[in-house]
Amino acid sequence: MSLSADLANNTLDHLVAALGLHEIAGDDGARLVFRSPMSPEPVGQLRLFTGPDVGTVVNVTMTVPAIGLDSHMVYAFSGPGSAVPHFTVDSVQTGDMHAFHLDLVPRVDLPVNIAYCDAVYAPVNDAYESVAAIEGLEPAHLGRRQWAVMSPWMLAHRATADAFVSIGAVVAAYRDHWIALLRDGLPAESIAGLSASDLDARDVRHRSVVFSPAVDPVWGMVDRLLGAEMSSHVRAILKDPKGHV
Repeated sequence: MSLSADLANNTLDHLVAALGLHEIAGDDGARLVFRSPMSPEPVGQLRLFTGPDVGTVVNVTMTVPAIGLDSHMVYAFSGPGSAVPHFTVDSVQTGDMHAFHLDLVPRVDLPVNIAYCDAVYAPVNDAYESVAAIEGLEPAHLGRRQWAVMSPWMLAHRATADAFVSIGAVVAAYRDHWIALLRDGLPAESIAGLSASDLDARDVRHRSVVFSPAVDPVWGMVDRLLGAEMSSHVRAILKDPKGHV
């Protein structure tokens, strides 16, 4: 198993065990099975999970040996009416190159909710800053719009194999803090004045931007790999708070 698969699978397994998640399967086991003109065999899948403390957890895998691609995403969404951020980690291996993306995606606008910002992100600040000391990392080439729609604590880097292994502890710190937020909730002062309906309406709008091909060019690659129809179906599941598309 590749390093990118290890990171994603270990993260997913931990979430399933810690949160008591159950899988929403499709006819072929996974919610979706991916096929591509690049391979006679399936090239990946989308697995969908839910549980009492979350909305949905989406795991997308795309592995195409012909082009040296091994890509894994875990996107864990907090539930309807929740102010708890979403948790996401991507891990990719292309040939000898590794890359990762990690974030706690805010459910509110941070500049006007500074108490929320402190409650959610101060506990992972040390983990975020520790990445600067890891040799073998290079900032990913993302557009400013991509940075703007996530959080200032987002990490996105290319990595050597050794550096990629080292970021496992940082991923665990973000993951475990997210689980604690789900279980313990946010301090009352950090969510004062935030209504469930406003949080949900913002979440729908935000997802439409985060998963837009106009913002994230990776969807162009997914279109070419899986076809435009399947790529659109994956985005629809990610955009849907119930994940039942």
